[in-house]
Amino acid sequence: MTVVTTEVEIAAAFPADKLFKVIVSFDSLAPKVTPQVFKSISIVEGDGGVGTIKKCIHGDAVPYTTSIQKVDAVDVSNLSVSYTIYEGDALFDFLDSITHHIKISPGADGGSVYKHTTVFNCKGEATVPEEMLTQTNEGYKKVFKAIEAHVLANVDAY
Repeated sequence: MTVVTTEVEIAAAFPADKLFKVIVSFDSLAPKVTPQVFKSISIVEGDGGVGTIKKCIHGDAVPYTTSIQKVDAVDVSNLSVSYTIYEGDALFDFLDSITHHIKISPGADGGSVYKHTTVFNCKGEATVPEEMLTQTNEGYKKVFKAIEAHVLANVDAY
């Protein structure tokens, strides 16, 4: 099995603890702020914590319609979350799974840093096309910036 990893880091304008709170509320926030990417995110099984199964219905801005994911870890003290997409057309024909690791760290001037590492677990000798890696990272940046703009415009709600 081929494993391909990509990573993106984005500086945020608000503190790490506030950013983590936003990341934890991503399921309800993302469809409101970026419906072109996430039409809905719903819990199929579980309470939102480790082991929870979620179904994502994606919008027209991405080349797939569904993904099923399992929450692997939520570490409040280290401001990190991990989940694995294991089913749906988001895996295309060449991926067994996609694992996401999100880590929030304190940044400069009271801000924070959002770090998103994606591990593509390919079937057999397949690999992820470079164009897909670039589109994936650019997509993360666009979604993040849209959510950041929403939070900054509604700062009292967070």
